[in-house]
Parts: sequence; C-alpha cells; structure tokens
Amino acid sequence: MVQAQETSLTTLSLSQARLLAQSAERKAAGNQTSIVVTVVDASGQPLLVERMAGAQLASIELSQRKAVSAVFYRRPSAAFEAALSSGKMAVLALPHAMPAGGGVPIFHNTQLVGGIGVSGGNNAQDAEAANAAVGALR
Repeated sequence: MVQAQETSLTTLSLSQARLLAQSAERKAAGNQTSIVVTVVDASGQPLLVERMAGAQLASIELSQRKAVSAVFYRRPSAAFEAALSSGKMAVLALPHAMPAGGGVPIFHNTQLVGGIGVSGGNNAQDAEAANAAVGALR
C-alpha cells in the first residue's frame, strides 16, 4: 500500500515540505549559516517558507525566486549562474530565471512535483543545502 502511494505522488505534502526545510537547515547550521528555505509546488506557489534566526530579510524573496526558477525551468538555478558566469548575458532576460545557486527542482520519477529555494549563505552553500534537502526526501 505504501508503494502505491509513492508511485502516485503528484505533489508535495506539507509534511514533506517541512522535512525538506529541516534537512536544508541542518546542512546550513553545519556551515554556520542562517538561511531562509522556500518550498513551492509544481506551479511555483509557496507551500512553506521558514527563516532561521539571524537570516537576512532579503533571503525571503531570494529563496522564493530560486525555488520558482527551479520549477519553471526544471533545472537547478545554479545552471543560470554558470551560464551567466560564462558570459551568456541573455540569462538576465529570461522570465523567472534566478542566476544564483540554491534553487533545485524536485522530481518524483520523471514528474516535477515542486522545488526548493535556499538563500542566506553563499551560492555554493545554498545549493549544497538545497541538494541535501532533496536527497533526504528520496
């Protein structure tokens, strides 16, 4: 019965969003950073936003933008950061593309079910926390 529920997963639950946030926050705490985590559904709408004590206020919006970017383009936001770093300025014109690491799409099998955005550390730390969270969900 549990197997059937896993196979039919089409969206993230609030409890899964909480698990993602907790996992990202543990990773950030290990890096001595305070972060904001935003988890969105497959349409880019927020399911959960959590801000650790000491996280900068700007990280609230940045984490949401990273999560939305990951969902809209079905790839990590770090891909846009890499493209921009290699001189592809057109990235700046893409709607909802966030050229900073920390946004990761969440797939179940091959179906997009949501995304996570992390902001508060440097882009590499944010991406590490987001990837650790998605890995913990599997």
